[in-house]
Amino acid sequence: MLIPCEVAVKCVLPVVRAMIAKELMTTHGLKQAEAAKLLGVSQPAISLYYRKIRGKAIDLENDREITLLIGDLAALLAKTHLSYKDFVPKICEICRVIRAKGLLCKMHKAFDPSIVIEECGLCLTSSLAKCG
Repeated sequence: MLIPCEVAVKCVLPVVRAMIAKELMTTHGLKQAEAAKLLGVSQPAISLYYRKIRGKAIDLENDREITLLIGDLAALLAKTHLSYKDFVPKICEICRVIRAKGLLCKMHKAFDPSIVIEECGLCLTSSLAKCG
């Protein structure tokens, strides 16, 4: 039995990293190595994200709220030294929004067929969607 956070780590976090990396490079003019250092991943990982070989499990680019949160986080990363302590809650906030919108449900069902999406609702309740 997988919990939503496990599905998020496997499927959503790579997509969020890919979107942040793209934003860092296109909007803020960073090179792949610079984006990799800020995100704590390798330069080859950034290349895979940028070419959409990795981080493509879910399309989040059309969700305005999520793209704004990612844009804000990328701007903070590009312009300031964002500590780990400040970075983690920002990532968790993005994940909470994704979960609260029900965007994780179908992926969760694919990993755990016993999940009945219509009866679950855990991610949709604000008190249980808070983590990190």
